[in-house]
Amino acid sequence: MKVIRDCFGRSVRLTDERLDHILQHQELAGMEEEISRVLQTPAEVRVSRSDETVQLFYEYYVKTRVGGKWLCVVVKYPRDDAFVVTAYLTDQLKPGESLWPKK
Repeated sequence: MKVIRDCFGRSVRLTDERLDHILQHQELAGMEEEISRVLQTPAEVRVSRSDETVQLFYEYYVKTRVGGKWLCVVVKYPRDDAFVVTAYLTDQLKPGESLWPKK
């Protein structure tokens, strides 16, 4: 298990099981370090519209296996905990309240 400090200073767990699940998606092969980087220095962080305890961390990558895409790292923040749920590549950011960058 890896513990990553997010851009807000919170400790986020990335379990081996979750990382294995994420890296099963061929388009994310070789992007393990990018997951940590996105949590630490995202371009944007939004609150999920379907679960207020979930935040979506985004960074745009010009070159991925499937072209220019946003890497989205999904983190759940239940009371006194934080862990990566999944990560995926997407063409656009999901709607939701923006938390980062701080204004």
